[in-house]
Amino acid sequence: MDEPQKRIISQDFREIEATVSRMQSARVLVVGDIMLDRFVNGEVTRISPESPVPVLSIRSTDTMLGGAGNVVANLASLGAQCAIAGLVGEDLNGREVLRMLEGSGVDIRAVLHCPDRPTTVKTRYLAAHQQLLRADEEANFAPENSLSDRLFERIRDMIRDLDAIVLSDYGKGVLIPSFCRKLIDLAGQHDIPVLVDPKGTDYTKYRGARAITPNRKELSEATGGMPVFTDDEVEAACRVLMETSGVRSIVATRSSQGMSYVTSKSAEHLRTRALEVFDVSGAGDTVIATLAATVASGGTMTESVILANLAGGVVVSKVGTARIRPEELLKAVDEQAFQGQRKFSRLARYCFPEEANEHVNRWRARGLRVGFTNGCFDILHAGHVAYLDEARGRCDRLIVGLNTDESIRRLKGKDRPINALDIRAGVLGALASVDMVVPFGDDPLDDDTPLRLLETFRPDLLVKGADYTEDRVVGADFVKSYGGEIYLAQIEEGHSTTRLIERMRSLQTPKGEKK
Repeated sequence: MDEPQKRIISQDFREIEATVSRMQSARVLVVGDIMLDRFVNGEVTRISPESPVPVLSIRSTDTMLGGAGNVVANLASLGAQCAIAGLVGEDLNGREVLRMLEGSGVDIRAVLHCPDRPTTVKTRYLAAHQQLLRADEEANFAPENSLSDRLFERIRDMIRDLDAIVLSDYGKGVLIPSFCRKLIDLAGQHDIPVLVDPKGTDYTKYRGARAITPNRKELSEATGGMPVFTDDEVEAACRVLMETSGVRSIVATRSSQGMSYVTSKSAEHLRTRALEVFDVSGAGDTVIATLAATVASGGTMTESVILANLAGGVVVSKVGTARIRPEELLKAVDEQAFQGQRKFSRLARYCFPEEANEHVNRWRARGLRVGFTNGCFDILHAGHVAYLDEARGRCDRLIVGLNTDESIRRLKGKDRPINALDIRAGVLGALASVDMVVPFGDDPLDDDTPLRLLETFRPDLLVKGADYTEDRVVGADFVKSYGGEIYLAQIEEGHSTTRLIERMRSLQTPKGEKK
C-alpha cells in the first residue's frame, strides 16, 4: 500500500466508520447533465440476411439514472441528503427520470423541463455483457438564457442548506461558462466547496473550484497533449492545468494506476487495489460522489481522495452503471487496513436482491453458469448438505434463497424457526457448495415464494428436491421460458428438520410423562 493511503487507513477503523456514517447527514447538490442509461440485453445466434450485422434477440431491458443522475444516485446510495439541478425534456424519458429520482429520495425542485430538447438517453445493446452498439438521443446546445436564469434562481434558494456542490459536466449544454462562474462565485460567498467532473478542454470556467477530477485522457487534452503516464508526468500536467484554469487542486483518475491528488504544494499518488475489471461505466460518477460525500461530512481532501479511490475500485468490478454502498466502502477500507494481517474463513455472501444481482451479473460476464435453490434450512442436517452439494455440482455458482423468520412462521407455525435468519444464513454460508445467500418472504409481494428472486436473477438452473414434481416447482415455467433448466435433486431418506425436532423433543420428555 502506498504511504499516504497507508497513513490515513491505518488510523482506528472506527474513525473511518464514523466518517462514512456522517455521510448520512451530508447535504449535497449535484448540478449538470441529467441522463438515462438504458441497457438492452440479449443473445446473438445468427447474422441478419438483410445485411452482415448480428441479430440481437432481446431478453431484458434495464434503465437507470446516468450522468448527473448517476452521481446523485451514488450519493443517495451512500446515504447523503441529495438534491439535483438540471434539465429534462417534456417527454416520457423525462418523466421516467423524475420518477426514478423521487424514488431515490432526491430533492428535484431544481429540475426544469425544457420544451425544445429531448431528455438525454444512452442506449447500449449487449450480448453476453459485450456491447454491440450504443445509440444516443441528445441535444448539446445551451438552453435559453431565461431557463438558465430560472435554474440559477432555484439553486440560490437552496444554497444555505448545502454542505457541498458537484458540477457534473457531460457537455450537453447546461454547464456553460457563464453559468459555472456564477455558480462557483455564489458557492464561494457561502464557503461551500465545489467539486467538478469536467468536460472539454477549457477549464477556466471552473476557476475557484475546490477540485476537478479529469481522467488521464482529459488531463492530457486540457494541457495541449502533455504526457500523463508516469507519476511525474501527471503531476507536471496537473500543475500546468491548475495555473491556467485557476482551480485549487486536481484529482486525476488514472484507471488501473489509481489516482493522483495534486495541489500547489504537494502531490500524492494512490494506487488502486488489484481486482477484476468488468465495466468502467459510471466509475467517474462514483469517484466524485464519494469525494463530495466525504468533504460534505467534514473529511479532508486527502481522506476524500483515498475513499474515492477505494470506491472506484469497487464499482469497476461490477457490470453496467453501478453505485457504491456504505458497507462496500467500509469493507474496502477494512481490507486495505488489514491487508496481509488477517485471515478469514470462506463465507458465502449474504446480501439483498439488488446487491446480489450485481454479483450475478459479474458471474455471467465471466461465462459462469448460475444455479438457484431455496428453502427454510432451519436446522441444517446431512440431507441438506448432500442436496446442496448435488445442486452445486450442476452449476458454477449456487444461490440459496432463504425464507425469513416471519415467512417460516407463516408456513410452519408459531414455534418455528428454531434458528433465526442470521444464524441460518451463517451456517449455510460456511458450506463450500453455497456461493450466495439471499433472504425473501418479508415483502408481501413475495407471497412466501422465491418467484421475485427468480425474476431478478434469471438463473440458468433451478434446483428443487425430487419430492417435488416439475409442475409444482414455483417459477419453473418462468425459468424454462428463457431457456433455463429445472433439476430435481435426490433427497436422502430419513432426514428432515421436522423429524429432527420431534426426536429432540421426545428425548427431552421426562420418564413417566406423556409424550
